[in-house]
Amino acid sequence: MKKLSLALLVATSTSLAQAETVTLAPTEITEWKAVQARVESRNIVPARARIGGVIEELTISEGDLVTAGQQLGLVKDDKIAFQIAAVDAQLAALSAQLETAEAEYQRGETLVTQGVVTRQRLAQLSTDVEVTRNQIAATQAQRAVLTQQETEGAVVAPADGRVLTVPASRGSVILPGEPVATIGSGGFFLRLAVPERFAGALQAGAEIRIATDSGETAGRLAKLYPQIDNGRVIADVEVDTLDTAFVNARILVEVPIGSRTALLAPIDAVVNRHGIDFISVEDAAGEAVERTVILGAAQDGDNAGLVEVISGLSEGDKVVRP
Repeated sequence: MKKLSLALLVATSTSLAQAETVTLAPTEITEWKAVQARVESRNIVPARARIGGVIEELTISEGDLVTAGQQLGLVKDDKIAFQIAAVDAQLAALSAQLETAEAEYQRGETLVTQGVVTRQRLAQLSTDVEVTRNQIAATQAQRAVLTQQETEGAVVAPADGRVLTVPASRGSVILPGEPVATIGSGGFFLRLAVPERFAGALQAGAEIRIATDSGETAGRLAKLYPQIDNGRVIADVEVDTLDTAFVNARILVEVPIGSRTALLAPIDAVVNRHGIDFISVEDAAGEAVERTVILGAAQDGDNAGLVEVISGLSEGDKVVRP
């Protein structure tokens, strides 16, 4: 029996001698503040109707992706068609008038050679022909203006992006310049509001943790606005992979607001029994002694594999790793 106890003691001493120990020392860690951020579009551009009238076509709805120059709808004003018809009638009358003036001028040239008509009368007939031609040119320019207005009934997307709102509907009457749709373009970003007591700890370029449906991702604090809004600092966050299915959606993010010192122990040194955490430490005699501890959050980044020890251990303790 004595030989068995001696063998167990030797085995325990050998195991403890071979076990790795880690001496606890204060480590500076980043402190994070959880806040809600909102997905926003960099630019919000309205697609406006260039003429007034009735919306005959509307080919988009909220959430659609559009490209610059894509036709979104069609506005028609029946008065333009009537005006074009009136101008066409004027052109027909002026064409007939021009034919008469040119015939009178040709006859005047013949009569001048016979001495029946004076050259002063011939000059007047030439002026009548030129005036009629200029009237035709002016009327044609007026018709071109009306034709251009008719083509401006097409509502086109001013930029690439996603349709956010469609305040108009098919069959409704709109005025010139009234928005038919609102498009979010130029990319999307996160806008967050942090309590102003943390303003001094915020720095442009700092890494931001973002919780998404596919897991945690990282962003960058791109811009800090100097004006405090309702006791909060407004900041913009750039994210490479941001879900833009819903604009103004709220996303949970963590912002670095400073640093503090903490004791960090290896996670693999923690043993949980009956819901209580234990960590073995080396005592003065060189033996492993279990201590009850209260743990904080597991660390990541440079401190990956470590966990914060809130109580139960102190600086200088040697944690025994298995």
